[in-house]
Amino acid sequence: MKIICVGRNFSAHAKEMNADIPSVPMLFLKPDTALLREPDFYYPSFSNNIHFECELVIKIDKVGKHIDEKFAHKYYSSVSLGIDFTARDLQDECK
Repeated sequence: MKIICVGRNFSAHAKEMNADIPSVPMLFLKPDTALLREPDFYYPSFSNNIHFECELVIKIDKVGKHIDEKFAHKYYSSVSLGIDFTARDLQDECK
């Protein structure tokens, strides 16, 4: 499985983070371990600044390129909501 994310695609959030709004999508990957498979979640002890955001999750089942909008529904099977946790203090240190 490959988890592909799109960053800074919500202009208000990019402004809140003092980040430029890119002219092209900013894509990045997350490891499979980013998916919580157990019901419990614990905040890590190494961070004092955990932010969370609701995210749209789409399971894409077919490979494609330049798919016409009217055929897009044939390329995914599931749509869901997810929550993304970020240790902002750690993220800031890595910038």
